[in-house]
Formats: sequence, C-alpha cells, structure tokens
Amino acid sequence: MHGYHGKLLLVDLTSRSAESKILDEDVLLNFIGGTGLATYLLYNYCPVGVDPLSPGNPLIFATSPLVGSRLTTSSKFAVAAKSPLTGLIGDSLSSSFLATELKNTGHDALIIVGASDFPTLLSITDDQVEFIDATDLLGLNTFETEQAVKDRLGRRYRVACIGPAGENLVKFASISNDGGRQAGRTGPGAVMGSKNLKAIGLRGHSSCSVFAPDALNVVAEDLSRRSLGPATEKYRTIGTVENLSVFDRLGTLPTLNFQQSTFDAVEAISGETFSRSHHVKNAHCANCTIGCEHVMSTTDGTVKGRMEYESAFALGSLVGVMDPNSVIKASVFCDEMGMDTISAGGTIAWAMETAGAGLIDSDLRFGDSDMVLDTLEKISNREGIGDLLADGTRIASETVGGGSGDWAMHVKGLEMPGYEPRSLKTMALALSVSTRGACHNRSSAYEADFSNRVDRLSVDDGRGRIAMEGEDRSAVMDSLIWCKFLRKAFTDFYAESAEIYTNITGMNVTPEMLQEAGERINNVKKLFNIREGWTRADDTLPRRVLTEALPTGIVKGIGLGQDELDVMITSYYEARGWDEDGMIPPEKLHELGIRISENVLAAM
Repeated sequence: MHGYHGKLLLVDLTSRSAESKILDEDVLLNFIGGTGLATYLLYNYCPVGVDPLSPGNPLIFATSPLVGSRLTTSSKFAVAAKSPLTGLIGDSLSSSFLATELKNTGHDALIIVGASDFPTLLSITDDQVEFIDATDLLGLNTFETEQAVKDRLGRRYRVACIGPAGENLVKFASISNDGGRQAGRTGPGAVMGSKNLKAIGLRGHSSCSVFAPDALNVVAEDLSRRSLGPATEKYRTIGTVENLSVFDRLGTLPTLNFQQSTFDAVEAISGETFSRSHHVKNAHCANCTIGCEHVMSTTDGTVKGRMEYESAFALGSLVGVMDPNSVIKASVFCDEMGMDTISAGGTIAWAMETAGAGLIDSDLRFGDSDMVLDTLEKISNREGIGDLLADGTRIASETVGGGSGDWAMHVKGLEMPGYEPRSLKTMALALSVSTRGACHNRSSAYEADFSNRVDRLSVDDGRGRIAMEGEDRSAVMDSLIWCKFLRKAFTDFYAESAEIYTNITGMNVTPEMLQEAGERINNVKKLFNIREGWTRADDTLPRRVLTEALPTGIVKGIGLGQDELDVMITSYYEARGWDEDGMIPPEKLHELGIRISENVLAAM
C-alpha cells in the first residue's frame, strides 16, 4: 500500500493497553483520510447517546495520504469526538508537524478511549505506548506543557496538549500543538481533559512510500509556484485580519453581539492597524509555502502571538473592544489556556448583553477590555461567572433564562463566527444546516455571497445547491487534507487532487470519485447527528437573526425571516436528495455506497 499504512492505533486509557488494527483499503478509498476518515471511525467507535465527557466518547486523530508527501499545506491532522458543546459531531483541524509525526508512528489514525485514573502523558514511539504520570504538569499552560513534555521525552517529540481550560472541562477547550496552534472548535480539549489526558508525545520512524514520486514532484513544484501567486496574496501580506475593515464596509462585521454589522472603531483594530503598528513577522505552518500566519505584539513588546480575523473579530468588534493591544492579549491568553477564541468571545458577548439586561450579577459591559481579560481567566479556571460561561452560550442562556436565549448567538450550541448572516444569505443557509453547528470552515458559501454569482441580500431556492457543493468540496479538502487558503490556486480542484491522490497511492481515482467521497462524508456526518437526536428544528439560526433587521450602514433594514430561511433549507435538502424533514432515504445511502448494520457503518 502506498500513501497509507493501512493501520490505526487504538489506545485504552482505562486498561492502559494499546493495539494496532487494520484499516481496510475500501474504507481509505471511500473516506480518504483527515475529517472523512475521522468521521467514519467516530460513527463506529462512539456509542449511541454517549455523554461527551464520559470515558466512552472516543477522541480520534486522523492523518491523510498527503501527509508526509511534502506537498504545500498538506501537514494537517483532524480531530473528532462527540462535541461537549453541541452533543453532535465535533471535528477540528490543525496544521503542524504533529501530523507527520503521527503518521510516522506507522498509523493513519489514533483512537483514544476510556479515561485514566491519574493525570496522564501518553507517549507513543512507533508502536510502543507508555502511560506516564503527568500530575506535575497540571495547571501549566499549553506552551509550558509542550516544553515540559519535550524536556521529559526528548526535543524531537511532537506534542498535543491541553491547558487549564481543558483540565477544567471548559466545553470550548482546544487541543494545542506546535507552539500554540489549535484544534479549536467544538471542544476537543474538554474531551481530552475528561479522559485525564494532559498531553500526547509522538515520535515515529515509519514513512509511507509514494507510488509515482517523479510525477508527484512535478505536480508539487507547480502547485508550490501557484501557491505564491495572486490567489494567496491577501494571506501573505496583511493576512485574514484584512477582513475587519472590508467586512465593516460591506456591513457584514458582527458587532456588539450581532446587534450591529458595522463597528464605529473598526479602524483602531483593522488589519492595516495591526500590520502597521503590531506586526512582528510572518510564520509558516509545516510544509507550507504561503506563510499566512502573522505574529503580532503589543506595543510594549510584552505579549506576542498569532493573530487572525476570527480571533480579532471575536475579541474585538463582537465585544466592543477597540484597543488592539487588548485584542492581542486576549487572543494569546486563549492560546495559553487552550480555548477557542470564537466561542470565548461569543460567550462573553452574550454575558455582556445579559448583564446589561440585569439578568446576571456582573460588571461586564461592551468595550471593557480589562473585564474581557478578567472573564477569560475566570472561564479557564471555572471561577465565579466563569463557571457559567465555561459551558458555552447555549447552556448558559438556558441556565439564566429570562429571554436571554434570544441573543444567544449559536447554532446547535456552537458560537457564531465572524460573518453577519442577514447580509450574507447563502452563508446564513450554510451556518444553519452545518452538521458542526455555526461553522464558516465546512462550507465556502460566503464566497458565493462575496462574488457576482448571487445577490447576497436576497433569498432564492438556488442557494441549496451552492451550499451543498461548497460543503462537499470542503469535505474533500479536509480529508486529503489541503489548507483552505490554497483553494483558489487550483485550476481544476477535483481533477488536480485526483491526479495527486493517484500519484501518491497508486489507486486510480477519478475527479468524480473524489466528488462523491465528499458527498458521502457529509452524509455520514449527518447520519451521526440523526443517530444522536438531530431533527429539522435544529437547522436554524439565532432568534436575533430571524427577528431583527440590521440597524445601520449600507445594509440598514436588511433582515432574514424564518420563512426565507425555510425556503433555502428546503432547497438544500432537495439538492442533497434528502426528504422534507432532512432525513436521508435508504436509496440515497445505497447510491453513495453506505451500509449500516447493527449501528456499524461500512463502505459497500
């Protein structure tokens, strides 16, 4: 077998045992790797109805056939588990050398089940597994933990770990690796913490062979050249923080907990301001030619870290903070504690509005940067109001009541990203139907809204197919795994990806087979959610979005009604071949080669 090892490593923390298990070639072909493979494994290894923070919830790390190939942007891994935030499928991606090291252990995936009875450092060296007491690591932040593990195991080990947020089961805790890169959304760090697993150290020596290395090298060189072209210029210059001023001009920048779509103080935290006054250097992920990461520093030089749009929006305009130094501090603090910046900012924004309504006893107010930092610390330690907010917006609003759910900005429990759905109607659909919850990374729907393909301010029944096609393409990207920032460098994404896959694996894959794999993966994600209790009523948007028109800017008066959303959702179900309730008919499963017997999923 080329490109794959054809094996997974199953580790049981309860019994402190490990075994390698065979991965069938048909499974690898039909689910590719990355998110696709992790989805397949989650369906089969996660018990129906399991509590996400119980030992039975598996924590899955998956690589892909591209990992180790040195193709640009290909060193990524996927993490999957049942999400503590949503109770549905949770998956995250991260770019790092850890992906290559995991694959070098001789496995395409790592599944961790059970829970340890002591704080554990899991050391995996090729096929040797050790369960090491990590009591002395408790309380360390993610940067300190990673360094401590390398001091103990060796500097060549790659480390995945949690910070205090994961230890304290903050439901949007992340898994940190490679000096602060995060597998951030849906709460995988809380799942890791629930297993009493503080860190994983990986070291391997088993590389995969490539079927046609000479042909692959030609393609790789051409793709690297294109990765430095105009399609990625934005990411290499100012970076994604450029979106702050662009979205503000378009009336699509969520502000003050989505009460507004423009921010009066946007210039203070714009990408241009960050670039001019705070930029330290550009950084690259593993095996990446683009170098999209922009390291920012406070003006006094005391705090330094990566900054991108979603963190800047969530800890800036969304909470009314106009001081770039405070935004940098808050973002870096989240990385140190190991928690998702989007959910952290979204939950604090809800708390600010709820405090203003007198429903909780708190001094939190929009624009108070000191209180943001103080609250982030309380959340990571579950102290005071932080204990309420550590469960995320949905649970917090259900606990407080008093109508606070009306401004709880989440979908299926996952906090909203930095896209205003009332002025981006295709994106509104994608956010509502995403199996992951409010997610901007599992569909490229916003690209249609920002293009001339559709009118972003109106609704029609053609949006369903656009959202579906974006989801399926994203599923293939997340399974191969390519970085999303490379997407526009392809001339023909499916054709070029199929050629590369064939060159690596020797499996003769067509563009149509890859496209069908994307559809298959998204259907299995949906099957998992249906199994865990999903209904059509879960495909919706926050009440604020569906009842309040936008008050300011060039989009003043624009809204989105439930009837309009229903039109788009129905068109999406029809495009997918699902019934009117969003359920998947048996004939659709047969068409995609999906077979389920006694709750075990297999590729036909």
